[in-house]
Amino acid sequence: QVQLVESGGCLVQPGGSLRLSCAASGETVGVHALGWYRQCPGKQRELVASITTDGSTVYGDAMEVRFTIYRNNIMTTVYLQHNTRKPEDTAVYYCNAQGQYYDSRSMFRTFDSWGQGTEVTVFS
Repeated sequence: QVQLVESGGCLVQPGGSLRLSCAASGETVGVHALGWYRQCPGKQRELVASITTDGSTVYGDAMEVRFTIYRNNIMTTVYLQHNTRKPEDTAVYYCNAQGQYYDSRSMFRTFDSWGQGTEVTVFS
């Protein structure tokens, strides 16, 4: 399994940029995708962006305009650059890791791990 810890959330004004970070630990060798999701107040969790081991990225609807996802080479840290913040970006941002590993009995396992979330509040 993989453990994820997010950081960088805060109370900010509109405009400018903000970077969120997520550190992965545990079975990180098996990680093949890291991503960021968010849950705005009263809404369902949605994809912001994800990135794979080969650098391919996927962005949620209308997310690519103001968000950029990138990672370190060994897939243990993923970042979300948030540009031109708006009040509707207020949300809890969650880190996600997907991958596979072999357990202690050599059984193939997959995982889909989540962090606890980091809160971003954009106020005007």
